[in-house]
Amino acid sequence: MKGVLLVNLGSPDSPEPKDVKPYLDEFLMDKYVIDVPFLLRAFLVRGIILRKRPEESAHAYKKIWTDEGSPLIVLSERMHKKVKPLVDVPVALAMRYGSMTIEKGLQELHEQGVTDVMLLPLYPQYAMASTLTIEVLAEKIRKKSFPNMKLTNFPAFYNKPGFIKVLSESIKKNLEGFDYDKLVFSYHGIPERHIRKTDVTKSHCKIDGSCCATASEAHAFCYRHQCYETTRLVAEYLQLPKESYTLTFQSRLAGDKWLEPYTDVEIDNMPAKGIKKIAVVTPAFVTDCLETLEEIAMRANEDFKENGGEEFLAIPCLNDDDEWCEVVADWIKDWVKN
Repeated sequence: MKGVLLVNLGSPDSPEPKDVKPYLDEFLMDKYVIDVPFLLRAFLVRGIILRKRPEESAHAYKKIWTDEGSPLIVLSERMHKKVKPLVDVPVALAMRYGSMTIEKGLQELHEQGVTDVMLLPLYPQYAMASTLTIEVLAEKIRKKSFPNMKLTNFPAFYNKPGFIKVLSESIKKNLEGFDYDKLVFSYHGIPERHIRKTDVTKSHCKIDGSCCATASEAHAFCYRHQCYETTRLVAEYLQLPKESYTLTFQSRLAGDKWLEPYTDVEIDNMPAKGIKKIAVVTPAFVTDCLETLEEIAMRANEDFKENGGEEFLAIPCLNDDDEWCEVVADWIKDWVKN
């Protein structure tokens, strides 16, 4: 029997430091997130980062936390609830980090008699710190606890027509009546070395702009290429003039070089260039979370206006949009048929 496991990032159980700290420890100690040897990673995370970060992150989580709980969890559950009745196979929801574990999700499917699982990470673009870490952990759990279960990884959907259409229509709807100077496509940043590590050719990715535009098998696993391709396809769908939009990368950590240009730097510099009204969309996320609600809708908004900006529109993620849920259901139905 077939079934589906939807997997999102995760969230601490509460916005208090006591819950944020173990969540951050699990996240930052993931070797696919901070990809350095274990002892160095432990020193960086547990010896340096976790001394101050839990309090800072808890403060940020408190700004977005709702009466129902974490926005990412609440919105993911709403989306899950809408998808389930649209398909004829069991669908479970799990998180890569936190208490809603992948093991619990697979157990739920196992108890319903599922032996063939499609793993669907809710990340449009492929990255080792998002997609790959889910796939690796799910396979590890399958081998240990569900050896007779088959896992199929759903590929990155950054360029799938259904995703591009619902994303584009969502942007179009949110931009109605908003006269913007620039539309910013802000993607989650990753270290440049992650691009090179996931290059299956070991030679294609130069991160100089030319490689992303040159056809290669490396593109199936190249986060940077996929971000640019999502943007290109949306711009094409919406017939956006090239000068009306830009692409940036947010959420970087100090240390090694991350993908550029940086969202915060670009947005802060826009008012001085005469760009006073901007809209920001975050297509690396399908669910609103800390990075979209606090980092963009609050902090970037405040900084933009402090630097002379006038109007700032944060475009919501797809969340539990009915048409988005139907697209996901269609992907599931297609897989079930084959």
